[in-house]
Amino acid sequence: MKSTEARIIDLPKLMDPRGNLTVAEGDNHVPFSVARVYWTYDVPAGESRGGHAHKHCREFIIAVSGSFDVTVDNGRGDKQTFHLNHPYQGLLVETGIWRTLDDFSSGAVCLVLASDPFDVADYWYDYDEFLNDVRECSR
Repeated sequence: MKSTEARIIDLPKLMDPRGNLTVAEGDNHVPFSVARVYWTYDVPAGESRGGHAHKHCREFIIAVSGSFDVTVDNGRGDKQTFHLNHPYQGLLVETGIWRTLDDFSSGAVCLVLASDPFDVADYWYDYDEFLNDVRECSR
């Protein structure tokens, strides 16, 4: 998988005896303007999240509490799993990348910064359709 399709980006970690602080500014630490923010939490043991890809939207995924795995798949046979467990790191997921989130620890919170507002037409929810479209674009 090309490093530009999904990669970990370190965010500033400001250490203080009273508690640490991390910041993520759009078009600075995050390589796009942030149009939407959402988070998942209270994910039951054994459940998965994600299970889709975006045609246009880019996402920056952060484990702000706890941990979970993100498996990315470019539809061309390249898969990679990232274990997110540091609130000062985020996973940049580019467009056209299928992602699944698994193995949530108890109390995990997944924060997502998205480049676009929600648009159902931007999603591939069917993996076979995603693979077919990736193959068509590769020709």
